[in-house]
Amino acid sequence: MTARMLNSLDLEGRPEDTRIVVAMSGGVDSSVTAALLKSQGYDVVGITLQLYDHGAATHRKGACCAGRDIHDARNVAERIGVPHYVLDYESRFKESVIDNFADSYALGETPVPCIECNRSVKFRDLLATARELGAQALATGHYVASRRLGDGSRSLVCAADADRDQSYFLFATTREQLDFLRFPLGDMTKPQTRELARRFGLEVADKQDSQDICFVPTGRYTDIIGRLKPSAIAPGEIVDLDGHVIGQHQGIVHFTVGQRKGLGIAAGSPLYVVKLDAATRRVVVGPREALRMDRIALRDVNWIGDGALDRVIGDGIEIYVRVRSTRAPQPAWLRAADGGYEVELVVGEEGVSPGQACVFYDAPSGQARVLGGGFIRSASASRVARAAPRDALEAVRG
Repeated sequence: MTARMLNSLDLEGRPEDTRIVVAMSGGVDSSVTAALLKSQGYDVVGITLQLYDHGAATHRKGACCAGRDIHDARNVAERIGVPHYVLDYESRFKESVIDNFADSYALGETPVPCIECNRSVKFRDLLATARELGAQALATGHYVASRRLGDGSRSLVCAADADRDQSYFLFATTREQLDFLRFPLGDMTKPQTRELARRFGLEVADKQDSQDICFVPTGRYTDIIGRLKPSAIAPGEIVDLDGHVIGQHQGIVHFTVGQRKGLGIAAGSPLYVVKLDAATRRVVVGPREALRMDRIALRDVNWIGDGALDRVIGDGIEIYVRVRSTRAPQPAWLRAADGGYEVELVVGEEGVSPGQACVFYDAPSGQARVLGGGFIRSASASRVARAAPRDALEAVRG
């Protein structure tokens, strides 16, 4: 039997017979994705999600998914000649993302709402809607790529443009979702994307990229958390590593692990937030050396490497991990522990914060394959560096 030809999206059939739903946020990346696929002959349908009450954010620079973005997405769809729909996902977004965000902060964590949005809204609810519309794939403007594997399934790999790579925010994507998702910009650079936007005559070619947290129109996330979780803004004590009280604070929501500024404490040497204890409302501070952790306990682990994780992990797997989106992957061991999984960092990492993601890769750089990841439940040091300059703490206590 003759093998059927695959189109540019690794799908069977001619582009004109292949319906693709494009998630259109109104920004340049998703707009170019839609225009590029339309130019290649695909049956493109654009969908924009209204995720929150965007009135206050309509004219704020750097806010994604705001009222202006919906307007821009509609204009792009009209320009390239594709149908466009706006879907009200506000209640789903609040339940899956905003409430989760507030809960996490109240627990003393530092959450990453973009990950939860991708996992719970875009790649779950929107993907299901795309299937209902008869689409063969859902395409997005994320800077990440996927590759067809020998068995026909797909792997997730880092973007060609390392400065724009968004793989950290997509680690929770499942194998089933990867089979249906496509990322046309994964092998492009941002300048190339903007140049394509100009060629297609899109008004958003030079539009500013989205920044900050999309559902916080004022830029003050503490306002939302204080309204949803008042306990997170209750005052408490600032203590040193030995539990001595050295100051007061106005809510753990104002702090994150690794923070140095804004502590309100005068000391002889710099102090950093080492731990947030939500139960006692205590902020634990110490010298920089106390920030270095080398063991990370994980929750909600997603594995998209080869095989089933429980079968391949054995005594441990050598991988590379990224504990914050702005940091480079570093070598580590992934092991089973206490009914779950933990990561042991070879050289340790500063400022490992519960609630952030720990993402697995098969290489430290380039278009490395994403093997999955998990959320950081806790971090500890097997080699605790407490022989720090204690004069800083003594100076505070007097």
